[in-house]
Amino acid sequence: MGLQRRAIFIDQSPLGGRGVFAAEPIKAGEMIEICPVLVMNSGDLALLDKTFLYDYYFLWGESGEDCAVALGFGSLYNHFCPSNADYDMDFDNKNIEFIAVQDIEMGDEITINYHGDPIDPSPTWFMLENR
Repeated sequence: MGLQRRAIFIDQSPLGGRGVFAAEPIKAGEMIEICPVLVMNSGDLALLDKTFLYDYYFLWGESGEDCAVALGFGSLYNHFCPSNADYDMDFDNKNIEFIAVQDIEMGDEITINYHGDPIDPSPTWFMLENR
């Protein structure tokens, strides 16, 4: 399988900004996208927090000490709970795999839960910050 599924696209999201959408139905359990990542160390993390990339990186590594920017559409999936997709970080191969956890209809936005559990209702950092 290629790194990117052609049946997804980017558009304006009702959740805010841009989001990733299904161009065809995707069944629960199907791979949506495999995104290579650019891994940066904790020193870079402090610098990224001062840029617009603050909202677009993943904490990376077994203890989250590093960070990674996902290529492909990976850094553009919006947060929602419950989400219709999940992600799995492959630290050895430096990839993030996005997988449907429920059926997704054509035109639906594909969402992930930034906490890593599709049904975790905990507030995210942007819900806690006064933006």
